[in-house]
Amino acid sequence: MSKDIRSLGSFVWSIAEILRGDYKQSEYGKVILPFVVLRRLDCILESSKDGVLGAAGELPDGIDEATRDMVLFGAVGGNVKVYNLSRFTFATLHGQDPGQLHDNLLDYIMKFSGNVRDIFVDKFLFTEQLKRLNESGILWNVFERFVQVDLHPDRLSNLEMGHLFEEMIRRFSEISNETAGEHFTPREVIRLIVDLLIANDDEKLTGRGIIRQVYDPACGTGGMLSLTEEALKEFNSGIRVELFGQEINGESFGICKSDMLVTGHDPEQIAFGNTLTQDAHAERKFHYILSNPPYGVDWKKYQEPIKAKAENIGFDGRFGAGTSRVSDGQLLFLQHMISKMRDDEADSRIGIVMNGSPLFTGGAGLGESEICRWMLENGWVEAIVALPTDLFYNMGIQTYV
Repeated sequence: MSKDIRSLGSFVWSIAEILRGDYKQSEYGKVILPFVVLRRLDCILESSKDGVLGAAGELPDGIDEATRDMVLFGAVGGNVKVYNLSRFTFATLHGQDPGQLHDNLLDYIMKFSGNVRDIFVDKFLFTEQLKRLNESGILWNVFERFVQVDLHPDRLSNLEMGHLFEEMIRRFSEISNETAGEHFTPREVIRLIVDLLIANDDEKLTGRGIIRQVYDPACGTGGMLSLTEEALKEFNSGIRVELFGQEINGESFGICKSDMLVTGHDPEQIAFGNTLTQDAHAERKFHYILSNPPYGVDWKKYQEPIKAKAENIGFDGRFGAGTSRVSDGQLLFLQHMISKMRDDEADSRIGIVMNGSPLFTGGAGLGESEICRWMLENGWVEAIVALPTDLFYNMGIQTYV
């Protein structure tokens, strides 16, 4: 990470000083991360503001939402899949009466295209944070600091923006015992997994016109996806990398989808929901599949549909090898990932982080053992790498790739 990114990250982080006293440390991210996204989008959209408002004014009455979005995305230009129909920008908001900032910011947020408005309202719950900041009397102070942050693509590339986002997420993870380890996988662990995935693919990844699709079924804030793309582009700068994911936690989903937006990816390829019960990418296969699914998470409350599919559909579904104990769903995620493997000449590779529980639990004939036997008999297990303890913040258990 460059010195400039660390410096910018420290500046953004310093805004937390304004929140101190009114917010707990573990809550800082609920304000700062959405504001970073909002500022990045503002910088991206500012130059096309007049063109978008003009194009919107020429749209006929009764136009359907899909057509409207297509026209207005075109008015923005490039690969940007977001627009804003508010008359405000951060610059013009800063020139208004500070007492009107709360209402003006709400106008600004609510006039984003639906794909972004939903992130701020439903996933970040940002309108609630704006109300809280306003009632605490610090909304203007926080906003004024973000006006000073230049996140324009000419200043900060998509790759650098991803690094800044990663730095923010890492810092908030380290001060939040409630979510630490749940959504932040250390960079060195991800790079190890990616290196293992692409180790034998030099020939496949060399040349022009190469496309690779990467998938994480428990993508959290998107760190694994972003670093896989970075590694692939380091190997071949001309490669096209398409990122796909699904996430059940609303806030983590919002961060990941925002990261896709601010780094120029298609945000619609990141889905919200429970991967084990509702596969949002049911018809797709992927070249590289990697994940750090939750450890020891109870899936008892939705075990009936999963067990029913496993018994009735078998290997035509995702869980044909059987189900594990309801106290831990790691091997369910791994079976789901195997179901996403391609069987063409491009082939697929999987990398997953697990703790020792599913690897060493269960006698012969029981769930975990039968799933492991099925994988070994099919020759899908190439390596198991034991990681050092204490790699994951606030979690000292043994983990494996």
